[in-house]
Amino acid sequence: MQAEAIFTGTEMLLGQIVNTNAAFLGRELAAAGISLYRQVVVGDNLVRIREAIDNARRRADLIIVSGGLGPTEDDLSREALAAALGLPLVEDPAARENVTRYFAARRRPMTPNNLKQALLPAGARAMDNPHGTAAGVFLEHEGKVYALLPGPPREFEPMLVNQLLPRLEPYGARREIIFSRVLKIAGIGESAVEEAVKDLLHSDNPTLAPLAKPGEVTLRLTARAKSQEAARSLTAPLEVAIRERLGDYIFGTDDDTLESVTGAILAARHLTLAVAESCTGGLLAHRVTNIPGSSDYFLGGMVTYSNEAKVKFLGVEPEVLAARGAVSPEVAAAMARGVRQAVGTDIGIGITGIAGPGGGSEEKPVGLVYLGIDFRGQVEVRRELFMGQRENIKWQSTQSALYLLWRSLREQLE
Repeated sequence: MQAEAIFTGTEMLLGQIVNTNAAFLGRELAAAGISLYRQVVVGDNLVRIREAIDNARRRADLIIVSGGLGPTEDDLSREALAAALGLPLVEDPAARENVTRYFAARRRPMTPNNLKQALLPAGARAMDNPHGTAAGVFLEHEGKVYALLPGPPREFEPMLVNQLLPRLEPYGARREIIFSRVLKIAGIGESAVEEAVKDLLHSDNPTLAPLAKPGEVTLRLTARAKSQEAARSLTAPLEVAIRERLGDYIFGTDDDTLESVTGAILAARHLTLAVAESCTGGLLAHRVTNIPGSSDYFLGGMVTYSNEAKVKFLGVEPEVLAARGAVSPEVAAAMARGVRQAVGTDIGIGITGIAGPGGGSEEKPVGLVYLGIDFRGQVEVRRELFMGQRENIKWQSTQSALYLLWRSLREQLE
C-alpha cells in the first residue's frame, strides 16, 4: 500500500507552528508496512487542497489529509475531498454525536457552526474523536482509500493509531511493535562517532541512526517485531557492538542526562559538589539543581563574574589574574579549588571563558572556555573552543563540565 499525506494549515507555511504530525505519521505508517511516498503542506485554501488531493490520488492507494476539520470557514478539508471526488456532503449521525457529546460533557453551549463538523462526503464513515469536536473521515472510493484526520496532535495521534490503522488492516497494513533504545554519548564528536559505527548504519532491522546535539551525540537503535521482547532481542547484539567501540563515552540511555547520571553517582557515593561559574552565569548550578534530590549532594555555587569576585570569594590570587588573565587554565583550577574549600565539598568545578559575541582576541577567541575540577585536592583542567551564539557556548560549557565530572567520577571511583 502506497500512501501520500497532505497537511493543511497556513500557519505551518508561515513557520508559526512545527508540523510534528508528519514525523509521527511516518513512523506509524512504516511500522504498519505502508510506504509513505510523499508529504505536502498546503494553506487553508479550498482550490489548493482539492488540487493536492487530485494529485495524490493519481499516484497513491491511501491519501491522508490532516487538519481542516474544525467548524470555522477556513476548515475546508471535507469540502475539498467532496469536490475532488464529485460527492455531496451529507450529515452523518455518528459525526453529529461526536460533536454534540463533546459540548454536553463539558456543559458548554454549542454554536450552530459546529454542526458543520457532522458533514461527511457521501459514503464515508466517521472515525470517533474522544479528544475533540471533529470526527475523522474514512472513505473508500473507486479503489482508493481516503482519510481525514484532525490537525491538533493530541487528536491526530490517537485517531491515527486507534481508528485509522485498524481500518487499514484489510488492505494489507500490519501492526508491529517498535522498540527504540537511545545511547547517550559525550566527549567525542559526531564524525568520530559515525566513523566508529559506520559499518552498523546500513542494517534494516534493527536500524541505527545518529543525531548530534550541542555537546552530545545520540545513537537511536530501533527494531520492529511482533512483540516487545522480540524487538528488544534484535537491538541487544547491536548495543553490545556499539558499547565495545564507544563504551568510554556512553554516559547513559534513553531519558538520561549528564546531570541526572552524575547526580545519581554523587548520591550513591555520598559525595558533595560545589560550582564556581563565570561565563555560564549560574547555568551549571541550574542544571544540577533541576534533578530532584540534588540537595543531597549539591551544597552551593557562586557566580563570580568579575575578577574582584574571584579574588574575594574564591581566593584566586590577583597576581595570577594579572599575569594569565581571567580566562586561563590557572584561573579555572583556582576557581575549582577555591569553591571546594569555601563550601567544604568533595568536588569543586570552575568555569571561565568568553561567551561572546564580544570580548575575544586572536589569542583568546570567543568560545574559548577553561573548565577545572578539584576532586579532593586532585585538580584537572580542560580547554574547549566552542562555536555558535552566546547561549549555545554557555550550554556547551556546562555540558563539557558535566562530562568532565562524569569522567572524573568513573576514574576516581573505579
